Amino acid sequence: MSDSKPVTRRNFLYISTAAFSAAGAAAIGVPLVSQMNPDASVKALASTEVDVSTIVPGQSITVLWRGKPVFIRRRTEAEITEAKEVKIEDLPDPEIDDNRVQNPEWLVMVGICTHLGCIPLGNKGDYNGWFCPCHGSHYDTSGRIRKGPAPTNLEIPDYVFLDDNTIKIG
Repeated sequence: MSDSKPVTRRNFLYISTAAFSAAGAAAIGVPLVSQMNPDASVKALASTEVDVSTIVPGQSITVLWRGKPVFIRRRTEAEITEAKEVKIEDLPDPEIDDNRVQNPEWLVMVGICTHLGCIPLGNKGDYNGWFCPCHGSHYDTSGRIRKGPAPTNLEIPDYVFLDDNTIKIG
């Protein structure tokens, strides 16, 4: 004698309803989830490569990354020395120069003032770095806030040196 119950039409209907429901949920769920992924234009802006072979010491360039200006400066020996000699206790947002650069000769930072989002001017201000004329924030040769209303240093984006002449930002 067998304890198994006979297969009925009702069991078949339950199983087929569950299978069609799962397939319908997948058909609706996959496009719903995939539409939340960034489009190709956003992915293209995620990183940028910059050729820095033509920049001479003391010169800066500005590139766009994710719609933001990024300052790339090839610092002179005097600028590097000046940035390293600053007393950390004199800084409103203390950060040593070595933590802001991967290579002391190159400074890469987002060029947006941390006060109200203005764009500072290069080679200006009291510390030979950047000056935001809108509200008077002064940044030094390492992009650290020294004077004015800005609460923090200029942001350092993620970047790597692909070789001696190419920087990848992002």
